[in-house]
Amino acid sequence: MNYNKLDISPVVIDYFASNRKHFTDVSSCNEDLEKLSGIKTFFNNQEQLNQLIEFVAEKNYIVSEPNRREYGDFQTNTELSLKSVDYIKDNSSFDSFEFVLEPTCGKGSFIIASLREISNIKKIIGIEIYEPYIWETKFKILELFIKNLNLSKPSIEIIHDNVFDFDFEKLSKETKSLKTLVVGNPPWVTNSELSSIDSKNLPKKSNFKKHNGYDAITGKGNFDIGEYISLLMLKHFSSHIGCFGFLVKNSVVKTLIFDQKNNKFPIGSIKKLTIDAKKEFNVSVDACLFYSEFNKQASITCNDIDFYSLKDNRVFGWVGNNFVYSVIDYKKANDIDGKCQFVWRQGIKHDCSKVMEIEKHNGHYINGLNQEFTIENDLVYGLLKSSDLKHTETNRYRKLTIVTQKKIGQETNYIKHSYPQTFEYLDKNREYFDKRKSSIYKGKPSFSIFGVGDYSFMPYKVAISGMYKRTLFTLITNEDGKPLMLDDTCYFIGFKEKPFAQIALYLLNHYHTQQFLKAIVFPDSKRPVTKDVLMRIDIVKLYNLFDYSSVANEVEVSLNDWNEFGCKINSKTEMKQIKLF
Repeated sequence: MNYNKLDISPVVIDYFASNRKHFTDVSSCNEDLEKLSGIKTFFNNQEQLNQLIEFVAEKNYIVSEPNRREYGDFQTNTELSLKSVDYIKDNSSFDSFEFVLEPTCGKGSFIIASLREISNIKKIIGIEIYEPYIWETKFKILELFIKNLNLSKPSIEIIHDNVFDFDFEKLSKETKSLKTLVVGNPPWVTNSELSSIDSKNLPKKSNFKKHNGYDAITGKGNFDIGEYISLLMLKHFSSHIGCFGFLVKNSVVKTLIFDQKNNKFPIGSIKKLTIDAKKEFNVSVDACLFYSEFNKQASITCNDIDFYSLKDNRVFGWVGNNFVYSVIDYKKANDIDGKCQFVWRQGIKHDCSKVMEIEKHNGHYINGLNQEFTIENDLVYGLLKSSDLKHTETNRYRKLTIVTQKKIGQETNYIKHSYPQTFEYLDKNREYFDKRKSSIYKGKPSFSIFGVGDYSFMPYKVAISGMYKRTLFTLITNEDGKPLMLDDTCYFIGFKEKPFAQIALYLLNHYHTQQFLKAIVFPDSKRPVTKDVLMRIDIVKLYNLFDYSSVANEVEVSLNDWNEFGCKINSKTEMKQIKLF
C-alpha cells in the first residue's frame, strides 16, 4: 500500500511513530488497534504494517485524489455529515441505533459522524471499492478514538469490496435484531456515464428495471447509480427497525417515490431535504438528503423540506393513480387529468448536428464544420429549437435542417437520384453519420433520422420546450407554405387548419392548464416537460370547461370553428390525430 497518497492526520502519524518499536507483529498490533478503535483486522498482513512503520519514520506524504467521474465521487464534508446524522437521530422515532451501515463509505464521513453523534452503537460496517479510501477511513476512526479514549467502541469492519457484489442478504439476516441506520452518499453518476469511460464500478445488469425495446435503447434503461444502491438497501433492510438516510440527486428521489407505488417498500415518514449542492460539493446538481423510517406502512408521498431552515415546501407523490409534483396544487386543477386526445410528438432526432443543421448565406449553405456547399432546397426545412419557443406564436427560426425521410425507416436511395447535390453532400460527410453511437440507427438506411412522420409536415403546430421550467405553448406557423420542423428537445401536436391550432393554443396556455402543469411538472428534472406529462392533459375535459361566449374576445376563431373543434375531440370514434386534424 502506498501511504504517500493518503490523507493521514498528524495525530495518527504521531501515534504510530511513538509506537513503532512496539508494533512489530501484525497480530498483536491488530489486537491493540481493535481495543483502541473497534476496527477489526486493521492490517491484512505484515507487509502493510511494515510499510506504514517505514512511512511514518519519513513523515512525508502527498494527498492524491481518484478519478471523481469514475466513482461518482463527491466526498461529504464533516459539517454536512454531522448535520445529516443529527437530523436522522432527532427526527426518528427511535432513541438510538445499534447497527450502522454505510454501503459506499468513501473516506468515512458518515461513519465518523455516527460514532460522534450516536451512543451505544454495537456494530458498524463500511464498504468501499477504492482501496485508498479504506485506509483513510480506518485512520480517521483511529484518530477519533486517540482523541476520545472514553468513546464507546462498537465492532467496526471497513470492507474493500464492490457494493454491487457484496452479500447484503446475508448481512441483513445477521443484523435483523438490531436497530439499523443505513446512511451515506452513493455515487452521483449514471450507468451510461460509467460505461462511457469503461468503469468497472457498475451493476452486473444495467437494465435492472427491465425496460424493453425502444425505451431501453433511448434512455429509460439509463439510471442513476445512487438509485440502484438505494433500491438495494431498501430491498434488504426496510423490514428492519430503523432509518434510511442517503445524499442523492433529486431525480433519484422522484424515481424512488414514483416506483414506490409498485415496490411497496415498508418505509414511512419520507422526506426530501433539499441541500445546496454547489455549497456542499461545488457541483451544479439538485440534490437532497433522502430520509425515511423502516418497517412502517408503505408511504407513496414525500415531504419536500429545506435542509437548512427545515421549512416545509410541499408534498409530492401519488394521489390515487396520479403522480404529482404538488398535492395541494393538484387538488385545485385535477379535473383535467386524464388521457390527451392528441398524440404529442417529439421533434426530429438525428444526432449529427454539424452536418444536418445548416445556415444559408448568399445563396449557398454552411454547416457546423464550416463547409460551404450547394444543395437542392426541397429537403431543407426551417428548424426551431427549445430556445426559439419564447412567444405564443412564431415562424422565425435560426437554423435549417435536412429532412431525409418522411417516416421512420424509409429508404433513402431516392436522394441519390432525385437530389444529387444533397446526396453528394451527405455522402461526403458519411463518416459523421457512421459515428453515431445510438443503437436506434443500427440496420437503418443511410442518413436515417427519427421523430419524423406525417405529423412533422403539418402546416400548423402547437409546441412546447421539454427543457425549461416555464410551460409556455407556442403556435408554429409555416413559412411560404413550407412547414417548420422542431428538434428533439421539443414536443408538439399538428393541425391542418389554423383555427383548430389557435383553439388548442388557447386551452393549453389557459391559467387552469398552467395550474395543472405546475402541479405535475417536476421543474428540477433534466427534462421537466415530457410526453408522459403532456399526454395527461385531457383536452375534452379542458374544452368542456368553457363556452364560446366566454372565450370569443380572447381567441380569434368563429363559433363554427369552436363547435367543430369540440365535435371532433368529443367524437367516440377512435381515430389517429392525423386523421382528425
